Amino acid sequence: MAKNETKEKNKRRSKMPDAFVILFGLLLLAAIATYIIPAGSFERETTDNEITQVIPDSYSETEMNPASVMDVFLSVQQGLIDTAHLVFMVLIIGGTVAVFEHTGAVNSGINALINRTKGRKYLLIISVITLFGILDTAGVSGNAVIAFIPIGIILARALKLDAITGIAMIYLGQYVGVATGTFDPVITGIAQQIAELPLFSGAALRGSAFIVYLLVTITYICLYVKKISKDPTRSMMGSSPFAQYHEGTRDTDSFGAFTLRHKFVILTFFVFLGIFLFGVYNLGWSINELSATFLMMSITVAIINKITPNKLVSVFMEGAKGLVYGALVIGMARAIVVILENGYILDTIVHYAFGPLEGLPTLLGAQAIFVFNLLFNILVTSGSGQAVITMPFIVPLVDMLDITRQTGVLAFKLGDGITNIFTPTSGVLMAVLAVGGVPWNKWFRFVWPLVLIWAIIGAVFISIAVLINYGPF
Repeated sequence: MAKNETKEKNKRRSKMPDAFVILFGLLLLAAIATYIIPAGSFERETTDNEITQVIPDSYSETEMNPASVMDVFLSVQQGLIDTAHLVFMVLIIGGTVAVFEHTGAVNSGINALINRTKGRKYLLIISVITLFGILDTAGVSGNAVIAFIPIGIILARALKLDAITGIAMIYLGQYVGVATGTFDPVITGIAQQIAELPLFSGAALRGSAFIVYLLVTITYICLYVKKISKDPTRSMMGSSPFAQYHEGTRDTDSFGAFTLRHKFVILTFFVFLGIFLFGVYNLGWSINELSATFLMMSITVAIINKITPNKLVSVFMEGAKGLVYGALVIGMARAIVVILENGYILDTIVHYAFGPLEGLPTLLGAQAIFVFNLLFNILVTSGSGQAVITMPFIVPLVDMLDITRQTGVLAFKLGDGITNIFTPTSGVLMAVLAVGGVPWNKWFRFVWPLVLIWAIIGAVFISIAVLINYGPF
């Protein structure tokens, strides 16, 4: 009886639309919107600090450019071209992870870690979430979070959990830091610069929000872990807790002791990652350099582990092959933004959205700015990109509503961070899900209650900011 119920439940889950179907539906809606929403654009200027920002009150309507049938399908090709750096990075990470798993170093290392902590899985989970939260409240990991997902997956396998837990520990931990951005020099820094605020001013309230978000996220993930530990059939992944290419790997126990060679392999990962992070902060490195770093990493690991060149290619290609589906989803997600941009309707959405906010009461106006950023972030998932588009409007708006500019920055920052954990238009999220082997629809089912909780917490902190006259101004 129970088995039949489980089969029925899994059957219902399998009928959910595929990620490609969902994204294509959104693509069609975006194309239809180009026929309904007037086309228009703002003038933009480059500041002395080389920040390109919108000039308020410069909006003008332009000739409409609705998407044709050919445009819809061309946008998929263009989306893949635009996100080629992410698509190929996912494939390269897939190949490199396969090489690491072939050595057995990561699996043996995690098994040794579990033995050392005497199997205290909640301690391990809380430690990982907290680590990534702290890293990204200072803007450290950024897109490099994709590189850590395989470790989360292997840890989840070793703890006999599922792929969603493996992703959640790292990605949600990171976004606790992203959403609050207490000392983030990039997104928070740009927003405060446009608002003419001292860098990192107002850190106390953002730091308090970070602690609250972190505790809520840890509780949410641990409750899910408790649920699936008691009854594995309640996993959002259904009867297959991991993707097929993860399922094919051996148990951590079968790799034996954590040897000196294994330690050198693990050390290689952290050395190369350290080199990459140094390059990010000192040499302007980004996704392309991350891909190159992983390629060098895989060759170095092969030399350490005495893997022949032919075997290296074979293992690498097998790993990359398993991530083709997820890599292509990234391009499909970008296609939606291509249609909106080519239809010149993004600026129109901003223009008409901010107009009605000018007459709202102070508290309601602050909440409306927060909600707008939550929704607009689904279209423009880049934090820095959203800052240069919306902050030039938020600054004069909060001045008119008698809201402090620091509150405006907080409304922008929380709005920018929260919806990134589920929106399918985020290339980084789709890359994370691709590497972790989790379909977007299953991830959405897992994460949407947390999005609501985060949004409510955000609204509370916006209210506090208004009531305490959050400043310095």
